[in-house]
Formats: sequence, C-alpha cells, structure tokens
Amino acid sequence: MNDTARQLLARIEAIDTAAADNRLRAEAYQRVADELKDAMGTATSPDGVVTVVAGPGGAIASVTFSERAREADPAVLSADVLRAIGEAQAAAARMQAEVVGRGLGSTEFLDRVLDSDEQLFGAPRPTSVAPPPRPPVREVPPEGEFDDFSVYDQESTR
Repeated sequence: MNDTARQLLARIEAIDTAAADNRLRAEAYQRVADELKDAMGTATSPDGVVTVVAGPGGAIASVTFSERAREADPAVLSADVLRAIGEAQAAAARMQAEVVGRGLGSTEFLDRVLDSDEQLFGAPRPTSVAPPPRPPVREVPPEGEFDDFSVYDQESTR
C-alpha cells in the first residue's frame, strides 16, 4: 500500500471515529434531555401545612395544603407558601444540575446552583444530590370528606 492510500485510510478511520463519538454524544444529550423533563423538586413547610412540587425550570406543578391550613394565620400561611415554593424550585434546580453533571460530566452548573442554595436558604452543600421524593398519589375522598385540598394542581388543568 502506498503513502497516499495509507493517508486516505487514516482519514477514513478518523472520520469513522468522529462519527461514532458524535453518535455517543448525541445519545448522551438525548438521555439528559429526557431526564431533565422529569426533574422535580418537592418541599414541605416545617409545620407540614404546605407542600409544593416544582418541575423543570422551576414551574410550579402543584401546591397542596393540609387540613390545618384552615386554622393557620394568613401571614404565616403566605410565608410558608413562598418559602416552600423557593425550596421546591431550588430542589428542582439541584436535580437538573445533577442530571446535567451526571450526563455530561460538567459540575460547573451544579456548583453554581449549590452556591445559590447556600446563599438563599443557608442550605449546606450535600455530599451527594439525591433525586427528590415523588409526591404521594392521592386517593379521591368520599364526597364531603376532605383531608387536604389543592389550590393549584397542573395535572387537573390538562
């Protein structure tokens, strides 16, 4: 085989390698995109009265109140809602950052999210980021009986 043929063969092999690398990268990006769609954050107020679920980008998926919300001071309830929203959004952002870091190997985004959490909530850096717990599946109570009620539930508006 002459030099020209060897060079051509080397170029073809380099193109094949680059194509395979691009396929692997595209698959990794697709996995990350799929996981990001499911990145949810959940937060409950310290008194358990308010639970908020935030989805990708911080969109609020649901806000649920326990029966005790009926007796809560409106100012305290309002503060609990705002805090739970912020914490749920932060949890969703942490989950998204973890997905990106795990899928693409970059930790810069995760580091920025965790720094922001520390500043906003005084939350210590976790040793590892675990997925948030899934919200419980609610059964419909018999007519007239309500253990809790939902102010905004994205699933019911579809």
